[in-house]
Parts: sequence; structure tokens; C-alpha cells
Amino acid sequence: MYQALYSEMAADTTASIRENERLAFARSIELLKAASLTGRGSRESVDALLFTNRLWSILLEDLADGANGLPDTLKASLISIGIWVLRRTEEIRQGKTDDFMALIEVSESIHKGLGKQ
Repeated sequence: MYQALYSEMAADTTASIRENERLAFARSIELLKAASLTGRGSRESVDALLFTNRLWSILLEDLADGANGLPDTLKASLISIGIWVLRRTEEIRQGKTDDFMALIEVSESIHKGLGKQ
């Protein structure tokens, strides 16, 4: 009885975490799209880059944690993507590029993957 209850609670927790991640990516996409319309240096750009950096910093910290249960190959791929995202946001912030589309496309792809169960 307790084992079934624990399994049910664990499944609920995992679903809740996944939903929070999905919502965070949705917010990041929304902010990045607004920034792409107003351009680098705008308030929307600052908000989008800051939010996206924070999101990926949290994700990277979690992925590096030994308690993270994802397969090593998936963790490695996500870490590589995260590092790229952090570099790209910095390039935009520094004025080396004005292109938000690659960040939007990567975020949309991950967001879509989080919707699958």
C-alpha cells in the first residue's frame, strides 16, 4: 500500500516539475519573441535575455547534479545546448548579433519535447 502511494506521489512530483519547466520555456519563448520585435538593447531584450539566462543556469545546475536521473547522453546533449544558449544570449547582449530566432527555435523545440509524455 505505501509503495503504491509513494509511486503515485513520485509520478505527481515528476509531472509537476515537467509542467513547471514547460511553463518556464513558454515564458522564455514569449519574451524572446517580444525582444525580436523590439530589438537588442530594448527593455524587452534585457528581460528576455535575463530570464533565458536564469532558466538555463538553473537547468544546467540541475543537469550537473549527480542525483539527476536523466540518461547521461541526454544530460550531455542538454548541457551542450545550455552552454550554447548562454553564449548566444551573451553575444546578443554584447551586440555581436541581433538574431533571436535561433534561441526561439531551440526553446520551442525543447518546449515541444516537454509536452510529450
